[in-house]
Parts: sequence; C-alpha cells; structure tokens
Amino acid sequence: MAAVAAEVFFRRLSRWQADQQRESIADLYELTYRESSLTPRRSNPYEPVPAPDSSFHDRAAFLARFAAAVQRPGFDLLIASTPTTLVGCVYGYLPDRQGSWWYGRHDIAPPEIGQLADSGRVFNIADLMVAPTHRRQKVAERLQERLLVRVDAELVTTLIEPANSAAKAAYEAWHWSRTGRIAAANGRPELEVWTRIPPG
Repeated sequence: MAAVAAEVFFRRLSRWQADQQRESIADLYELTYRESSLTPRRSNPYEPVPAPDSSFHDRAAFLARFAAAVQRPGFDLLIASTPTTLVGCVYGYLPDRQGSWWYGRHDIAPPEIGQLADSGRVFNIADLMVAPTHRRQKVAERLQERLLVRVDAELVTTLIEPANSAAKAAYEAWHWSRTGRIAAANGRPELEVWTRIPPG
C-alpha cells in the first residue's frame, strides 16, 4: 500500500519569527540547491527547480542575504511545513529603483518598473524554495499564491536566470510574464525580470 503524504500547512512568519527560523530556512535552502545540482533538470510547470550555482548557493551567503532581507521595507515570508518538517518557503520585500533586487545586487530597475518602485508600489519575490521531497505537489504554486494575496502593490516582480527553464515555465503557468532584463554585473549572470499583477 502506498504511503499517504503528510498534510502540508502554510503559515506566515513575522520578522522576528523569520529571524528565529533562519537556520531552518537555510537548511531548506541548502537542500533545495544541493539536490538541484545533483539531479537532472526537468521542466515542470508547477515546481521551479533552481539552477545550480555553487559559488552563490552556499549557506553563509544565503544567511547574509536573508538577514538583510528581513530588515527591508514590506518584508513578508510564508512557510510550508508538515507537522515535523519545513518543506517550503517564499519571501519578498519592497525594492526601490536602486535597491537590492536579488542576489544581493544593487541594480537599476528597468524603466518600466522604476517609477512604481520609487513609490513603493512594487513587491519583489526574492526566493521561492521547496524541498525535493515535496515537488510535484503544487507546494510552490500555493506558496506564491498565498503570499501574493496580502501584497499591497500594483506590480509583483521576480528575477530569473535565463537558463532556468523550469522556473520560467512554472512562473508562466502562474500567469507571470517576462518584461525585461538586467545586464550581467559583478560576476553575476544576466537576469530576466518577470512580473504579474497581484490578485484581488
């Protein structure tokens, strides 16, 4: 008889709770990217698989970025867990025209987004991760949907590496569209800007 999957629960964390859970979230981050680097890439319209990049996806770098993100205006974080295990996480914040959008970089926002960002009307999803054991269960889709329900912004953005076809397929299935690019800089790859109008 096939095992019944444990129910997944979704919960928002305050800034304080997010900071207290940073080591568990870092564990999930490591697991997500380590498994992605060992497993053949496959396109799945419901679960983006992060592109492996060992020079960036290490624990210390993530913890430094996460600590900074928690302090940003509009920070919001949602986790997915079973009764015993953290299995997913999504978080974001309000960037500004020259704010740190992703990868801890300071980039000039694309012109079509800059004015909205300056007025605090853009919300940026900085990271979306799901444990390999819970992929193909729409956990990522449910995480981003639940996060966006409460977003008070006119536009939601995220940045994706051009080679990450699985993530792009997933976001497209979730009604996002590619609207711009940010040039490669400081050893980081070119990034695609993806956007959507928040629900509601």
